[in-house]
Order: sequence, then structure tokens, then C-alpha cells
Amino acid sequence: MKKLYSLLVMALLVCSVIPFVLAADASESITPDITTEDFAPLVWMCDSRAVCDDPVQPGTTPGSCLTERQQNYAFEGESIKWKVLVMDKNGINKIEDVFATVGYENQGENNPIEVNCVPTSESKILPSCNARIDEEKVTDFNPLVMKYYECTLTVEPTMYGEAWLTVEATDLDGLSGTMDENEYWYLNPIIALTIDGDLAFDNVRPGTSSYSDTLLVGNDADDGSGVRLEMYIAGTNFFDSSSSGAMCPTSNVLDLNKFRYFATNGYYSTMNVGGIGPFSADAEGYMGIPYGERITQAKEIIGTQIYSQTGAINNIGNVLTPGSEMALTFRLDLPEPCYGDFDTGSIYFWGEAI
Repeated sequence: MKKLYSLLVMALLVCSVIPFVLAADASESITPDITTEDFAPLVWMCDSRAVCDDPVQPGTTPGSCLTERQQNYAFEGESIKWKVLVMDKNGINKIEDVFATVGYENQGENNPIEVNCVPTSESKILPSCNARIDEEKVTDFNPLVMKYYECTLTVEPTMYGEAWLTVEATDLDGLSGTMDENEYWYLNPIIALTIDGDLAFDNVRPGTSSYSDTLLVGNDADDGSGVRLEMYIAGTNFFDSSSSGAMCPTSNVLDLNKFRYFATNGYYSTMNVGGIGPFSADAEGYMGIPYGERITQAKEIIGTQIYSQTGAINNIGNVLTPGSEMALTFRLDLPEPCYGDFDTGSIYFWGEAI
């Protein structure tokens, strides 16, 4: 009996040193380190881009787009318009501002803000955007990360000189991006005309025609501006400033319609114009001058009725580029009888930027 008890006690001792296990698994945890990219805004120019006229001082096409503008200059009141697509993969609500800038030294970001852009409701990717992120082409519009804007920059009176224009977007983290198509413009260039020569008719015999020396009328716009001027002419009657008893032929006035002119500009001349009416070219190629003291009453110096080959630009013979000149010779058909020195009156020249 004692022996059996001892064995039982030893069995209990052996059992007491075996670990007591209630489950068959174990667990641990780890916190991942996730950093989201601070995505800088992307800006793509899309679809429409236009340069439009000022309705206050209209040019060749009042209030409409300046399709005749071939050089990079713009004047006060004229506007440049862009449609852009902006993307921010952190969310379009992260975009703080979209605006057009003007920089006189450097292109790209951080130039002075001139105008804010307006969001539009466009909701598809336009092919003209060519929207890409590196090699990835963006084809599906996602309103959570994309939005279109329309930007209209109007040239102000204080803007002057050669400048970089672009559209920029900034986000709440201070990151920014611009459209690739930075534009280089000459803003508010100074335009002027030069007249080289004198218009004088000395000792003209009544009842005869007399010809002046040839004048040169030139485009004296700012160097580098590229401003093209369409040329116009008009004038007034002429009077004798002294009390001389002038008469020509029935009153003391020499009518403007007694003057005509011949003009050449490269290939083009008034000889080629022809036409009908008092201001068209005669058989000698000389054209009449309309009455007027403003450009709205004037007419083209070299009419271009026959030069329109495509319908796109029909005034090429009447246009001067910076530094170029056209030559004009005037003819006076003095009436008979005529007496007096007609020294008061004017013939006006205008150059209109196109």
C-alpha cells in the first residue's frame, strides 16, 4: 500500500512540470509606413485658343478674333484666351488657384498673377489636350482629380515690352505647375509713321497737271515688335491763308478731288487696282483721295480688290512691316482759271495695326 502511494505522488510531480497550454496559435502586429506623393498640379492647354479685338478701339475686325494678327504683339484692351485642363491626383479640391501670369524676365512658374481663371463644366478628355503623365496617356475624365478652366488675359495700359505669358495652377501644399506652351508677346508696342519728303507744287500752270517729288511713308513701330500696319489716306480741301482774292476755279478753295496719287509697295501698286468710282485708279494708275480727318473716313492707300486669292488675307499689298516704306507720288490737276497760294489744308496718313 505504501509503495502504491509513492508512485502516485511521483506521477503527480511529473505532471506539475508540464506547461499548461489552452490554444494552438500566436500573433504579433506591425504598423505600415505609407507616404502619399505630394502631386504637383498638371496643366494642359486644350481646344480653343484665341486673340480677340478690343470693342472700344476696334481694328480690322471689330469685336471679333484677330485672325489677321500674324505677329506676337497685343495692344491695350485686346485679350488672349486659353482653355486648360488641370489635374491633381491628390484631389481637385486641393487646387488653390488657377491663373494667367505675365513675366518680363523668365518663363514658367512664379511670375506676377494678372487674372484668375474660371472653371467650366466640360466633362471629357479632349484630344487637343494631349494629356499625358510621363508615358501614360490620360483618356478618362475623373471629376475628382480634374477640372477645366477658361482663362482670359486682357492687356492693361501699364503692360509694356516683351513678356512671357502662361497659365499656372497652385495647390494647398504650395506646389505649382504651368502649361508647356509659354507664349512670348510684345505688349503695347509704340507705333508711329515716318514721312520722308515734302509735298510741294511750285508755279503750276492753271489747266495743267503737275507731279510732286515721291514721298516715302514708313512704319516706325518699336524694333522687335513685329507690328504690321495697314495704311490709309484721306484729306481736306485747301485754302489761301492770305487775303489774295484766290479763286480756283469759281471760289477761294482748291478741292481735294483735284489731287490724285500713285503708290507702290513691293509687287503691289495702285496701277493694279482698277475699279470704279472717284477713288479708284485712273488709266495712269493714280487714285483719288477721300475727304476725312479720321481713320474711319479714310481708305486703303493701295486697294487690294484683285489680290484676294484664298479669301484669307486680302490686304497684303497695303501692309507695312516695321522699318518698311511705301512710295507715293502725287498729281495735281489744277483747274483753269485758278489764282492763289493754297497753303492751308492737309493730307493725312494712318497706320492701323492688324
